[in-house]
Amino acid sequence: MIKTPKHIAFKLRPEVRNLLLGLPAFVLFMFKKQYAGPFQDLIYSYAGNVTVSFFLYFVCLKLCLTLPRFGRFIAAALVLVCVESFELFDGFGFMTNTYDSFDLIANVIGVSLALSLDVILSKKRL
Repeated sequence: MIKTPKHIAFKLRPEVRNLLLGLPAFVLFMFKKQYAGPFQDLIYSYAGNVTVSFFLYFVCLKLCLTLPRFGRFIAAALVLVCVESFELFDGFGFMTNTYDSFDLIANVIGVSLALSLDVILSKKRL
């Protein structure tokens, strides 16, 4: 019987890993209107921005990882440009959007959380 050393980390395919990391944010986005608890107005107003930005980072990451050294930062910058443009240009005219300057901050928080989580988990070899 062959024993596997405990220090060998289990490694997921990047597509599966990114899906598993982004999926909870997508689910939270879909159910934010059903939330009834503390900070309900805050969750209703800004959780969508944080979760969508978080989710889009992991979707975009697959496209940008061809540049291994800077792929994560390019993905973060690309997502940030897209979501901030969506806010500033009122949903690009095809989606309903209510401009709020705090939405811009919520988008930065979502991308920053996703990038931070990605860097931390990449060091752990997930």
